Amino acid sequence: MHKGFLKTAAILAALAVALGALGAHKLKQMFSDDAVEVFKTGATYQFFHALALALAGILYAAFPNKFIKAAGGLFIAGIILFSGSLYILTYKLGTVNSGLNWVGPITPVGGACFIIGWICLALGIKSNKV
Repeated sequence: MHKGFLKTAAILAALAVALGALGAHKLKQMFSDDAVEVFKTGATYQFFHALALALAGILYAAFPNKFIKAAGGLFIAGIILFSGSLYILTYKLGTVNSGLNWVGPITPVGGACFIIGWICLALGIKSNKV
């Protein structure tokens, strides 16, 4: 088992639940429906990929290899880049802050991290190479 992945997954999942509640309640009072939907997408993807990170941590016990480790790292990177950029984009949409134009191009990079992470997870389950 990869305890670092499991601990990180638990923290990221708890944070996703807290952020989801914030988006569902408080942000509705402050931002447009479109901005709140962007925020909710970030929280949803964060939660699902925190679970994916936990899965990688558990699978590492049976398949301790570089692909499973890479999958975990990519899930963390994806959460930071994808979900994090959507949280910042929500702020940008809600405040009409034009100084955050760099945020949009980061989101697809985070999405690519998620996709490659899932591919690495599949390869890691198939492989027993360290």
